[in-house]
Amino acid sequence: MRIVITGASGNVGTALLRRLAADTAEHQIVGICRRPPDSVPPYDRVTWVALDLANSAVEDNLAPVLDSADAVVHLAWGFQPSHDTDYLERLAVEGTRAVLAAADRAGVGHFVHMSSVGAYAPGRGEQRVDESWPTEGITSLAYSRHKVAAERLLDASDDAALGGMLIARIRPAFVLQRDAGSALLRYGVPGFIPAAAVRLLPVFPVDRRLVVQGVHPSDVADAVLRVLERRSTGAFNLAAEPPLTRDDFAQVLRAVPVHVPAAILRALSAWTWHARLQPLDPGWIDLAFAVPLMNTGRARAELAWVPRIDARTALAEAVAGMAEAVGTASPALRPRSITDQFLRLLRRGPVGSRKLP
Repeated sequence: MRIVITGASGNVGTALLRRLAADTAEHQIVGICRRPPDSVPPYDRVTWVALDLANSAVEDNLAPVLDSADAVVHLAWGFQPSHDTDYLERLAVEGTRAVLAAADRAGVGHFVHMSSVGAYAPGRGEQRVDESWPTEGITSLAYSRHKVAAERLLDASDDAALGGMLIARIRPAFVLQRDAGSALLRYGVPGFIPAAAVRLLPVFPVDRRLVVQGVHPSDVADAVLRVLERRSTGAFNLAAEPPLTRDDFAQVLRAVPVHVPAAILRALSAWTWHARLQPLDPGWIDLAFAVPLMNTGRARAELAWVPRIDARTALAEAVAGMAEAVGTASPALRPRSITDQFLRLLRRGPVGSRKLP
């Protein structure tokens, strides 16, 4: 199978490359990303194409890349710079539009899109929702708005039956793994704070109502491969058990949980974000306390998908990866260092406001 993967060097992309390398079937993999990684495992069996999906001419550039592809797995997305929502929208929404159109033009048979639990409307307590739950998002967060906009593009493509192209969408919970430790630090922790400080928090001051789901990217990758093999369509929720509570986070961080109302956390996050003191959009606080808990019955029944790594183990991996500034040979997942962060700050400004080439 000839598979083109956008965002192939990122968190889920790296896991998918590992899963495809372990598969008994022969695959020809083409990876699309802005900065191709070095040719070391798991990136060494991939034909890399350097493209920025935020570029206005990217659809024409994609045409020869998607020629003769059996499937496209669209993973490319952006989290930073969080203050430059115009760039993030070009990458997420216009990039998805371009990949869909180019795939249709190239006659690709199967399109698999990485959506998110963040596309869903707010939940109702501990009620589990299936894939029919409204995808209206959390309007205060650009990430969620863009996931919703991408879902609308998929809806239009399904309605138009673009050249008979089959379309599937994956909606994972928060994706957590050790190799993403440095990337998670860059997304949400000021550059001057050393990675080891993650293990030095005396308290974990978060609202006691926090309950979210997690999933390991290796299990997400396994679901994607199952979708490709079965040529499945429609949406699939992916999450591991058990749901993660505030106390689970505190235990992994070796900190004492302290109840601080979400409204106070939100106000503090908004103030520090607007002051450029930290890079995490305060909308992520809204998302964490609003997203529903997902029912994964469809993936389990139709894909025979069962996550191998429980959510608490995935969380422990991610926290350990952050504390040790773990990364890979991919520029997107590169190991984080204070020196590197400081030099980038001097040259290009804070990550939340940084202009990308």
